[in-house]
Amino acid sequence: MIELEFLGGARTVTGSKHVLRTSRATVLLECGLFQGHRAEANQRNRTLPVDAEKLDAVVLSHAHLDHSGALPVLMHHGYRGAIYATPATRDLCAPMLEDAANLQEADARHIARLIERGVELDPVTALYNHDDVVSTLAAMVGVPYHRKYSIAPGIDVTFMDAGHVLGSAIVVIDVVDGDERGRLAFTGDLGRPGMPILRDPEVPGDVDWLITESTYGDRLHPPIAQSHEALAATITRTAARGGKVVIPAFALERAQELILALSQLRARGAIPALPVFLDSPLATKITDVFRLHPDCYGRDAFELVHSGTAFEFDGLTYTADVAASKAIDALAGPAIVIAGSGMCEGGRVLHHLRVMIGDAHNTIVIVGFQAEHTLGRRIAERRHQVKIFGLMHEVLADVVVLDGFSAHADQRGLTEFAEAVRAHGKLKQVFLVHGEAPAQVALVRHLAERGFASVTTPGPGDRARLVA
Repeated sequence: MIELEFLGGARTVTGSKHVLRTSRATVLLECGLFQGHRAEANQRNRTLPVDAEKLDAVVLSHAHLDHSGALPVLMHHGYRGAIYATPATRDLCAPMLEDAANLQEADARHIARLIERGVELDPVTALYNHDDVVSTLAAMVGVPYHRKYSIAPGIDVTFMDAGHVLGSAIVVIDVVDGDERGRLAFTGDLGRPGMPILRDPEVPGDVDWLITESTYGDRLHPPIAQSHEALAATITRTAARGGKVVIPAFALERAQELILALSQLRARGAIPALPVFLDSPLATKITDVFRLHPDCYGRDAFELVHSGTAFEFDGLTYTADVAASKAIDALAGPAIVIAGSGMCEGGRVLHHLRVMIGDAHNTIVIVGFQAEHTLGRRIAERRHQVKIFGLMHEVLADVVVLDGFSAHADQRGLTEFAEAVRAHGKLKQVFLVHGEAPAQVALVRHLAERGFASVTTPGPGDRARLVA
C-alpha cells in the first residue's frame, strides 16, 4: 500500500503538511506554519494533525516558514527522527526558526502591554522557544542536490533544484512496498525561469505521481523587467511628494532580490538616490548564508555575490538594533524601507506600517503573495481600514501591488513544468496543493485542456491511494 494524506497547504496556501504512508514507513513532507486569522492560525499551529512519535522521517523542500515554521512544534510534540533538507535549507533554517521564536515572544509581550493598557485582546503565548529550535536544527540532515538518500524502509529521496529560493528543492521520492513501487515528485514551491539569482527549476524523470503547488494557477506574471520599471516609477512618484516607500518582504530571497533590483536601478539613474533601509536582522543573516552557497546559483549571480556588489551600494543601510529601526520612522524626507514579515503578520514592518499607513504621501508596495485573512492581503485589497497590533488604522497611503516579483511559477510555468514531467516519464496523477480555490479551479481546467486525465485538488484530511 502506498498512500498520501493531505493535512495542510490543501486548498490553502500556507501550513504545508503532507504524509506519505506505506506498510513499512510514515514520512511527513514539510511542517509549515498556517497564516491567517490570528485565532485560527494559533489553533491550527498548536494542534498537529499527525502523531509526531509515529513518524519515521520528515522531508523539507525549503526554508520558508509556511513550509518549515512548525518543525519546532513537531519536536516539542515528541518527534525524534531526522529532518532531511538541502544543506542551504538547513543553514537557512537556523536564523529563520530562531527569528520566528523571537518574534512570537516579542509579539506576545506587545499584546500583553496593550492588554495592560485596557485594550480588549486575547493573551498570546509563543508557539515554541529557543530549546525547540535547537532540537529542530540538531535533527536536520543536509543532503546535496542529485544524491539519492535512503530515509526510511523502502523510501529513497533525491533533491532537485526548484529555483524558488536558496536551497529550494523538488523532492523526488522512490517508493517500494512489497510488489508495489513508483516515483513521487513534490515541487514544494516551484520557481520561475530567468530569475536574477537562482538557477531555473529542474525536471525530474520517470515520475508516476506529481504533487505540485498552484499558488498562481489562475494568472500570469508580467516580466521581471516590467516589474522593475513599475517599482522605479512608484519610488520616483513617492519621492516627488516627499513620502516614504514601505515594502513588506520575506527575508529569504525577496529581500535579496529587491536589494539587487534597487542597486541596478540606482546604477542607471532610474530612481533618485534615496536612503534605503533593509530593516531586518534576519534578512542580513540570510544574505550572509547566500555567500556560503555558490552551489545554488548560476555563473552571473556567482560573480555578483562574490564581488560584493550584489547586496551593497551607497545609501543602503542594514539596520540591526531596535533604536535604529525606530529612527527610520522619525527620519525626515523620502526613503525606502524593506522589512519583514512578507505577509505583514509580524516583525518590524508592522511598526513601520502603524506609523506610515495613515499618511497619503507614503506608498506601500506589495511584492509577494498575500494569504487569505493576513494583514498583507487586506492591504493589497486596498481596504479603507486595517487592524495593526489590535488597533484600527485608516489606510491613506498609496498601495501598489507588483506581482512580477513573485518567486512562484505562474499558470504558464506550472503548466509547462507538468508537461515536461509528463514528457519525461509515465505521469499518472497530479495533485494540486498550496493554492486557493480560484487558482486551483483555473489550473485544473487549464491542465485538462492539455490532456491531463487525472488532476485533483485534495482537501484537508483527504487520502489518495497511489497505484503505479
